[in-house]
Amino acid sequence: MARFRTWTGIALAGALCATALSTAGCSSTGGKRAEDARKAAAAQGKAAVNTPRWTFAMITHSGDGDTFWDIVQNGAKQAAVKDNINFLYSHDDEAQQQAQLVDAAVDKQVDGIIVTLAKPDAMKAAVARARKAGIPVITVNSGSEVSKAFGALTHIGQDETIAGEAVGEELNKRGRKKTVCVLHEQGNVGHEQRCDGVKKTFDGTVQDLYVNGTSMPDVQSAIEAKLQADSSIDSVVTLGAPYADTAVKAKQGAGSDAEIDTFDLNAKVAASLKDGTLGFAVDQQPYLQGYEAVDLLWLYKYNDDVLGGGKPVLTGPQIITKDQAAALEEYTERGTR
Repeated sequence: MARFRTWTGIALAGALCATALSTAGCSSTGGKRAEDARKAAAAQGKAAVNTPRWTFAMITHSGDGDTFWDIVQNGAKQAAVKDNINFLYSHDDEAQQQAQLVDAAVDKQVDGIIVTLAKPDAMKAAVARARKAGIPVITVNSGSEVSKAFGALTHIGQDETIAGEAVGEELNKRGRKKTVCVLHEQGNVGHEQRCDGVKKTFDGTVQDLYVNGTSMPDVQSAIEAKLQADSSIDSVVTLGAPYADTAVKAKQGAGSDAEIDTFDLNAKVAASLKDGTLGFAVDQQPYLQGYEAVDLLWLYKYNDDVLGGGKPVLTGPQIITKDQAAALEEYTERGTR
């Protein structure tokens, strides 16, 4: 967290210097001044640069009510304020509809597109259309393995296989022997990669459990039934923060002692880690994904900059346990972690 805050302060200080603020503001004491200026700009809705007011569109595969994407948007909106960007957000958890939203952004002749590739085959033509129109594209969160081939400038997110491997290693440290990996979205390649990653490093047994992620009662009953049917299951891994609390309820309903662990972080997960209800969480820093996507598009438009050298820009994974939860709770409550 400290590294991210320092980097943000440096980047903003550079932007403030570029816009001809006082030389003193760029001195060794400039970090605090830059941070104060950032807060003031956010509060007042004022840009830190005087570049043209470009329009960037972000189109994700999010369903309704997913707190993860609220955090992504918070980061993107903060960067948009700083960079004088008109930020547009749309989403659909159906791949064909998401592709149509990309097409709509192309028709609007936006200046940059940020898109997720949870179901890349359905998105390929839409991304190609954007590139043909001369619109720079950055992919975030999902689709790192096809991002370069699709013509994106870079990909920002975590490597889902590596994240899954980190989960398997953590389960080993905790002495777990049998886990269930709960997949809540059929066809999401990133979810499959997470569970496959767990299988690569976990010394025990991993069972995939597909659930209807659009209905929390269905998710709860499916997990509860699984735990009731097999008392040897000693851990459950959910692939999204909103599903962790549902898994806890399923555990209680089944009378199980299984540990509940999850991918992603939000305020509820942080509180549950702190009180021991959850074992650990895997944070991929969604705020950073949104912030960096907008900022890197701005840098490309302004200075033809590209990060990653053809490789993904990784924002995770980071294993969060009870020991770290208290320090992050403040940030989750304000919607930035």
